[in-house]
Amino acid sequence: MQTDQLPRHVAIIMDGNGRWAKARGMSRTQGHLEGVKRVEEIIKAACDTGIKFLTIYAFSTENWSRPQDEVSMIMRTFIIVLGQKAKELAKNGVRIRFIGRRQGVPQEVLDAMDQAALVTIGTAKMTLNIAFNYGSRGEIIDAVKCIVHQAAEGKIKAEDVDEKTIASYLYTKDQPDPDLLIRTSGEMRISNFLLWQLSYAELYFTEKCWPEFNEEEFSKALTSYAQRERRWGGVKV
Repeated sequence: MQTDQLPRHVAIIMDGNGRWAKARGMSRTQGHLEGVKRVEEIIKAACDTGIKFLTIYAFSTENWSRPQDEVSMIMRTFIIVLGQKAKELAKNGVRIRFIGRRQGVPQEVLDAMDQAALVTIGTAKMTLNIAFNYGSRGEIIDAVKCIVHQAAEGKIKAEDVDEKTIASYLYTKDQPDPDLLIRTSGEMRISNFLLWQLSYAELYFTEKCWPEFNEEEFSKALTSYAQRERRWGGVKV
């Protein structure tokens, strides 16, 4: 695949860990652990392919409503994986950034996130955005609040607020919008994920649950993207 056929920014909703495990008589915990393996595989595949930005939906603001033992397991796993993999990612040229609200996240998780971001700072082959405690409506609300405060201080005029202004206050500021959104497990919705940024993204849905979404499946998604004609609302002449 030619470089100009690749999406610059890929976003992924990693869905189906629990369903995959249940179908095999396994615990949801085992499903999540298998999902971690796929995260590692897809990060490497994206970096090797030449993707510049990869955003993965790791934990949403709605996920706190899951059973407490499952949430606790996810938090512990998250801390362990960040501690184990950050240096390796930095060595491979992957920079980690976290998008989402910090409020309500356990301090030990925040510490692990801050350390991983610090370890990988400065590397530039690919930026990995990990959406954690993330909800797109909340992101937009946070952006609007910042703009309102700036306006109250006389730093922004209402008539000067445009799309570029709003984008500059989002968690993904200074990054290109995703070109391709991938969602696994057969669900066909975007679930409060990057609502602003996905305005013109190509959407790719697969029946494969996340633990089944390997490098080959990722390649299929990229091939599908390369075969599409993007118009950004325009009309083909």
